[in-house]
Amino acid sequence: MLSTIIRFLISAIVLLVVSWLVPGFSVAGFTGAVIAAIVIALLGWVVEKLLGDKVTPRSRGIVGFISAAVVIYLAQYIVPDSISVSILGALLASLVIGLVDVFIPTEIR
Repeated sequence: MLSTIIRFLISAIVLLVVSWLVPGFSVAGFTGAVIAAIVIALLGWVVEKLLGDKVTPRSRGIVGFISAAVVIYLAQYIVPDSISVSILGALLASLVIGLVDVFIPTEIR
């Protein structure tokens, strides 16, 4: 339980950093980042269950990259007060989050 909370807090911090770096991607404060991190994790889980393990960013393929961008883009419609993202912003955010995840994994493996 504590590891899950820490993972979401780290994911929220990563989203805040990404919103600072990526144009077209913004998060409404730390609380908004935590909410967005939870929604993105849930959407990613649903996509993985529906389409299989090959569409996750961990698969390191173009399909995983695109599916992560779509998940980030769709999250803004679920929590519009917490996150705002353009299509280009979602693609760039997916790339930056993937790069950050190499050094600071937000998922317990």
